[in-house]
Amino acid sequence: MALICKRCVIDGRVQGVFYRASTYEHAVKLGVQGWVRNLPDGRVESLVQGDVERVNQMIDWFWKGSAYSDVISVQCQDETPIDTDTFTVTR
Repeated sequence: MALICKRCVIDGRVQGVFYRASTYEHAVKLGVQGWVRNLPDGRVESLVQGDVERVNQMIDWFWKGSAYSDVISVQCQDETPIDTDTFTVTR
């Protein structure tokens, strides 16, 4: 299994709409590792790592988001995998 890691920045109405909590729930469901946090400019940033298929499923989910979000862009770049076996929500 090839481990990949992506850092994604999600733009749109993504703060104050349970986006981070929903991201956490979906990440745990998929079994990916990393974190999600709000950015000061109103966007959300997430680092996701796992096998290619699950990371790609997570990126697809970023476009959907929580029930109240309205995503207008998702920009991802490759990152070096981190040493973690959990997914966390940070501030």
